[in-house]
Amino acid sequence: MTQETRAFQAEVQQVLNLVIHSLYSNKEIFLRELISNASDALDKLRFEAISAPELLAGDPELKIEIESDEKARTLTIRDNGVGMAFDEVVENIGTIARSGTRKFLESLSGDARKDAQLIGQFGVGFYSAFIVADKVMLTTRRAGGAASEGVVWESDGKGEYRVDRTEHAPRGTEIVLYLKEEESEFTAGWRLRSLINKFSEHIAFPIRMKGQHSGEEEKTAEFETVNQASALWVRPKSEIKDEDYQSFYKHLTHGDGEALAYTHNKVEGSQSYVTLLYVPAKAPFDLFGAQRDERHGLKLYVKRVFIMDAAEQLLPSYLRFIRGVVDSDDLPLNVSRELLQDHKLTQQIRSAVIKRTLDMLEKLAQDDTEKYAAFYGEYGQVLKEGLTEDFANRERIAKLLRFASTSTEGATPTVSLSDYLARVRPNQTAIYYITAESHLAARHSPHLEQFAGKGVEVLLASDRIDEWALSYVHEFDGKPFVSVAKGDVDLSTIEDLPGATRPAVAELPDGLADRIKGALGERVKSVRGSSRLRDSAAVLVVDKHELSLHTQRLLKQAGQGAGSGAPNLELNPTHPLTARLQGEADADRFADLATLVYEQAVLSEGGQLEDPSGFVRRLNQLMFG
Repeated sequence: MTQETRAFQAEVQQVLNLVIHSLYSNKEIFLRELISNASDALDKLRFEAISAPELLAGDPELKIEIESDEKARTLTIRDNGVGMAFDEVVENIGTIARSGTRKFLESLSGDARKDAQLIGQFGVGFYSAFIVADKVMLTTRRAGGAASEGVVWESDGKGEYRVDRTEHAPRGTEIVLYLKEEESEFTAGWRLRSLINKFSEHIAFPIRMKGQHSGEEEKTAEFETVNQASALWVRPKSEIKDEDYQSFYKHLTHGDGEALAYTHNKVEGSQSYVTLLYVPAKAPFDLFGAQRDERHGLKLYVKRVFIMDAAEQLLPSYLRFIRGVVDSDDLPLNVSRELLQDHKLTQQIRSAVIKRTLDMLEKLAQDDTEKYAAFYGEYGQVLKEGLTEDFANRERIAKLLRFASTSTEGATPTVSLSDYLARVRPNQTAIYYITAESHLAARHSPHLEQFAGKGVEVLLASDRIDEWALSYVHEFDGKPFVSVAKGDVDLSTIEDLPGATRPAVAELPDGLADRIKGALGERVKSVRGSSRLRDSAAVLVVDKHELSLHTQRLLKQAGQGAGSGAPNLELNPTHPLTARLQGEADADRFADLATLVYEQAVLSEGGQLEDPSGFVRRLNQLMFG
């Protein structure tokens, strides 16, 4: 077969251009990515060799070698891993078939540091070689293939690549980088060693370089291992420093940022396994995306052999942000995804992972409120999903929740349920909350007026998930959750604050409720006087067991119907607008006034008017008519 010259797929060219030109200030990451790819190839071979040990024949010691040539200005990275066949080279390097890499293109922000942390996560790390190289040559042979089935690939990264078959006796992959003139620093042994120590110290395979020699001595020097070459998580915790844990986290996530928290635990006895779990400081861009079930946060090892990314078996969805490693001595080496799902040890490990994670979060909340606030800002909404998914740990999850409230300034959620209960008023029998479209809509809701007069704190919940999640938590520490916007809320046993105003009566003038109901028709279920209002003219209230108006709007936006019946309209008996309605004899003007009062109540709930121009007309008529 003769050499072929092919054009890169358009999206590959986009990646190349962005990587080469946008990430130049983070150029050293190329070595991290190429070593990581080599490590993945060794992992894959070790896994395949479980069922086909002949793949290791003649070369059983898995390793990565790095060589440099200062005169030729080349850098070589080779591994004796699984290698690639001809079609795999074309598919993996010449094209981008996975939607994840398209997401990479969409996710680039222009911030070189942030973008550098993305490239490994999307499997496009190979292209980072072109940040420092004018030309890249890759030679590879698939494990188990004949020497004649080798493949050579080369490109200058400018739109085309050349690929051909070649004789290649060694199993695995060799990549030669022909460095740009200004990048000769990457031929220096000390520089390469420092980068390996920074990025790849905890690769679980030996990374070998020739000793520090020059001239003829360099050619005959022996390779020496320059990294730990052992799994960090199996080392005694007493021997591991914080910087070691953080360095391994950076290797695990292909990033430069540190983890917010981590926990390392070993279980021995009837079953033996190790967990090393991290909380990333920043949420991934697709945490709430359509691919939320394609989680790759935990890597499963069996006796130090990498088996699979197994987050969905070992982590519930609400903890999908966790990254880390689980290494079991008891699972079979040939365990499949289906077998793992049904294996009796899986649920035990999963339960332990959940417990260790919640322990870690509780400790973070107790020891470092600033860090926990940062965590909650990134993952609070995801954590709330646990209230609906994890009945066994619902109380522990509830303790980790944080809210804004009427007793705090700003929208930042800082109030725990324990904080709230420590401030309840005498005779207060419930935990009160309100859900709304936004924090300001919640904080300024007319529903809060009677609570303000009583000095009763109300939790302000404005995340889209809040009402759904809180509906699964019926009580906390013996006190039920009560929405202030549903049904009748009786605060009569709680004393008013000094100087608080309240309506003298809750009844409307005779016949007024019927007249208003006649004007509004099916838009409201009923019209009645309100004991919950102090300053506002009107408010909409749903019955106790119905969905809030906020949730009804969310369902309607999602195409799932209104979700519930019409609300009740409550009027403040002492408000001037109520007196104005009572005194209006003209039927048309009364209908306009009644509609205007209803529309004000809709707006105060954060709702949208069906007839905005009609509202403006009625308002102008009231003001100037």
